[in-house]
Amino acid sequence: MTISLPTHRIAPLCAFLLVLLAGCMPAAPGLHDVANRSVAPEALGVMPPMRQFGSPRPLPSGRSNAQTAQDFLELSFMMESGRPIPRLTRFEGPVSVTITPGAPASALSDLDRLIARLRQEARIDIRRTAYGEVPANITIETLPRVQMQRVVPQAACFVVPGVSSWSEFRRNRNSRIMDWTRLETRTQVAVFIPNDVAPQEIRDCLHEEVAQALGPLNDLYRLADSVFNDDNFNAVLTGFDMLILRAYYDDALRSGMTRNEVAAALPAILARINPSAPQGGAAQATETPRAWITAIETALGPGTPEARRSPAAAQAVEIARQAGLTDARLAFSYFALGRLSLAENPEQAAKAFLTARDIYGSTASGRIHTAHIDMQLAAFALSTGRFDDALRLTAAATPAAMQAENAALLSTLLMIRAEALDALGRSSEAQQVRLDSLGWGRYGFGSHRDVGARLTEIAALTP
Repeated sequence: MTISLPTHRIAPLCAFLLVLLAGCMPAAPGLHDVANRSVAPEALGVMPPMRQFGSPRPLPSGRSNAQTAQDFLELSFMMESGRPIPRLTRFEGPVSVTITPGAPASALSDLDRLIARLRQEARIDIRRTAYGEVPANITIETLPRVQMQRVVPQAACFVVPGVSSWSEFRRNRNSRIMDWTRLETRTQVAVFIPNDVAPQEIRDCLHEEVAQALGPLNDLYRLADSVFNDDNFNAVLTGFDMLILRAYYDDALRSGMTRNEVAAALPAILARINPSAPQGGAAQATETPRAWITAIETALGPGTPEARRSPAAAQAVEIARQAGLTDARLAFSYFALGRLSLAENPEQAAKAFLTARDIYGSTASGRIHTAHIDMQLAAFALSTGRFDDALRLTAAATPAAMQAENAALLSTLLMIRAEALDALGRSSEAQQVRLDSLGWGRYGFGSHRDVGARLTEIAALTP
């Protein structure tokens, strides 16, 4: 029998970490000819210290408790593949987490920060233990990305039950012990994360995989304010996610409960732990068509030929419209279409971005989504000489990027802003903004080389 990998962070979709005319899209004519604008790693000189985020400020969930209960059930009793999960499983008792030797220093600090949030916001009795001190419930192992992807090609990181090391995972790949649907309770889980990527990507993996090691195993594209969503807009646990995890570990639930038993207990649980929720019932959620998921994965996933990406995004838009989707899934379809149309059809791309922005902007949870779109529009404004528009758009997007703790997005916004300021003759201000962008870039992109590459991409946009 094959392994069941219920949750893995898809190798980051290039749409979210790369800017206009760069990355997974074909470069615009002349982009790589702008040699005088390139930024070699050694030209950056002494980099500023890596910037890191302060106290988290997650937005609270804006759903009614009835809607949250429906979301809880869909997240907890179904695998991403569509296989049903017959019973609730979780850790019973205190949860211990350890990380194997050799992990990057940033991973340790980000893990401690995550555990502190889980204790405070989700009220889970969880702590980190030294590796080898005692057998841990959750073992996090870091290893080179290429080693991971030789086994699970499309996963940036993933979690499996029943083992505590990479070697155990390799030995038991076809064993029933790693099938989540057969578990009675959770006792031992392993999380595998690359150790040779940017600090932000490691942190993102920690948030998503530890959350799913603890709780829900499904991802739903319709959840715009959650890490339990493969669109990857939210990279750190949100207020909604913490509420779901808090309910998951409420004393009124236990491992082995059926979906009907959990459904019967949830109203009282949520009324007690979330008394300030808006009143109302649960809206009937439209099921996400499998054809739409396939189209989105074709458009944005790894391995798709460039010629197929934009048509697949257009197909996703059409499927969403025909299915009556009016929520984040339709917006995401337009976002993908805009991102993939930039080189060949800028006018279509701009219209798609603005349509996506209108849909995301109609909800309180859409701030980080509109920030991503504003970054794309700001890059377009910079490339067409509309420097004041670039400043306006980057200013609008920066607070959301900061609140969502997205250093890669924040660094890119500041780089665009610095170029616009330089073009307007505000060189001193541009220099300070660019310096700030480098500090965030060290966390968001990682190495000198990667930060320099991003600066080159942004500099090449300026006429």
